[in-house]
Amino acid sequence: MRKTFLFCLLLAAIGIGAKPKHVLIIGLDGLCSEGVHTAQTPHIDQLMAESQYTFTARNVIPSMTLPNWTSHLTASGPERHGVLNNKWTRETAVLDATNKDQDGYYPSIFKVLKENVKGIRIGYYWNWKPLINSMNPRYMDEKNFEEGDRYEENFRRALRFMVENRKSPTFVFLYDVHVDHAGHRGGWMTPSYIQAIEEADTAIGQLLQQMKQEGIYDNTFIIFMTDHGGVEKGHGGYTDAEMRIPWAIRGPGIKPGEMKDQYFTLNTAAIIARIFGAPQPAEWAGKCNIDM
Repeated sequence: MRKTFLFCLLLAAIGIGAKPKHVLIIGLDGLCSEGVHTAQTPHIDQLMAESQYTFTARNVIPSMTLPNWTSHLTASGPERHGVLNNKWTRETAVLDATNKDQDGYYPSIFKVLKENVKGIRIGYYWNWKPLINSMNPRYMDEKNFEEGDRYEENFRRALRFMVENRKSPTFVFLYDVHVDHAGHRGGWMTPSYIQAIEEADTAIGQLLQQMKQEGIYDNTFIIFMTDHGGVEKGHGGYTDAEMRIPWAIRGPGIKPGEMKDQYFTLNTAAIIARIFGAPQPAEWAGKCNIDM
C-alpha cells in the first residue's frame, strides 16, 4: 500500500496522466464593442456567453495595430517593448526595448511557453504582413501568412494543427485583419464594416463547430479579442470608440460572466502563462486578473 501511495505521488509530481493544456486566440483586428452589439453575430455571442468577458477592455496608446498586438503578446506596453507604430522593425526602432532575446526581440508569450512548457506546439496564422515583425518566429512550430485579406486557409490550417497536436500542449494564434480594413475603406459602423464582422462571425462559428466535432472544443481555452476600434475611417487616437474594446476567455475552470474589474489588454499574455503554469518574466507589466 505504501509503495502504491508513493508511486501515485511520483506520477503527480512529474505530471504523468495530466491532460495537456490547449489555448486558442481568435483575434479580429479593428473590432469595436459597438460593432459586436450592432452586427448579427450569433456565434460570437454564444462564445462570449460561455466566457468571462468585457466590452470595456482598455488597450494601449497609441491605438494602432502593431503596438497593441505586441502588447497583448508581451504583457507590456510600448514604453517597454518599444513598438511605437505600425512601421516598426528591429532595424528602424527608435526606442530600445528594455529587454531582448538573443535575436533582438522583446520576450513574448511564444518565448515563455517554448522555454517552459515541455513538448508544446505553437502555431501562428496571420493575414496582415507586418504583424509578425515584433515576434521572434524561432518559437513557432508552424506559421502561415495569407494574402489579400483572405482568412479561410488560415482557419483550416489552425484547426488541422490543433487536431494533429491534440495530445501535446498547444498554443494557436489565429488573426484576421479584414474587419479593420473594412473600417478603413468604408468607415467604422458603416454597413460594409458590419458586414465584415458578420462574415468573421460565420467563419468563427464554422471553426468552433469543427472543434466540437473533433472533440477538442471543451478542453481548449479560447480567447476572443481585438486591438482597437475606430472613428470614421481611422484610428490611432484616444477616444472611447478607439480604446474601449471587447475581450473574452472561455475554457476549463473559467467562470462565465461579465468582468467586474477593469481589464487591460496587456494582461493577456500573463493569463496565458498562468494557464500553462509558466513563469512570468520580471519585465512584464501584465497580470492574471481573471477568475480561474
